[in-house]
Amino acid sequence: MKILFALMASVLLLTACGGEPQSAVDDLNVTSKFNSTWNVYEKLVQNSDGSITYKAFPWGGLVGEMKVHNMPVDWSEYESVTFDFAEPTTVPTQVMISNRQMAWARAGISKLTCYFDGRDVSSVDQVVLQAADSCSITVNSVYLTPNDGVWESTTIWTGNRALGDWADGFVVPAEKFNSAYEGNKLEILFTTDDTNPEVKYWLLKTIFDSTGTTLEGNASELNDWGCASLGKDAKDYRIVLTANDVKQLREHGLFVNGYYCNVAQCNLLRKTYY
Repeated sequence: MKILFALMASVLLLTACGGEPQSAVDDLNVTSKFNSTWNVYEKLVQNSDGSITYKAFPWGGLVGEMKVHNMPVDWSEYESVTFDFAEPTTVPTQVMISNRQMAWARAGISKLTCYFDGRDVSSVDQVVLQAADSCSITVNSVYLTPNDGVWESTTIWTGNRALGDWADGFVVPAEKFNSAYEGNKLEILFTTDDTNPEVKYWLLKTIFDSTGTTLEGNASELNDWGCASLGKDAKDYRIVLTANDVKQLREHGLFVNGYYCNVAQCNLLRKTYY
């Protein structure tokens, strides 16, 4: 009888708490937190299968409030957050975390992953998916991926280059990439220059030095001119290096140029696993 009573008490407790405990998979899925938009004229529909259909306006936003008990959450234990789309996107999209651009991609992608790569995500309050133009986007899910290592940084270039209107590009010599391998990340640290009120956008272009060829690792993020768009408040830009990128960088080195951003440092990021 005591055993039966204990089992019945356990069932009642689970029922009172809303059913079975959440699994680790449930904890990683944050889709349900996306239930509002930045622009009042935008629309979203919560579909019966759990997906979200978002009717976007240019640079509005599908908003996910991540706060718990009105306090920001700590995502330091995670590697990335991914948006999984039902259909390839028709316009460029980007992810803002706590009002900071963290990932950007051109049209035609089925997933957009924002890697944290050592960025400070210890106080996340809001995550926003933005579209560059009016469109309809169906998001199947938004999920976190646990971190399984630590990114270590090696500086390969320092300076103070005000790129202005494509005015003062610079070279990172080929020998700086002798220790680079596929899967490493190239990090460029910069500030955007907003001293010219007529400048409304900011760009970076990375090519193999002495060639006109852009790197493969960020191909999905480049516009028609091979440039990566930067948010006004962005401070860093990262490229996952492919095997061919490493080969070409070891042979040619890297040439960096841009539009109204001031570059201070380039780093090579390598992942050390637990």
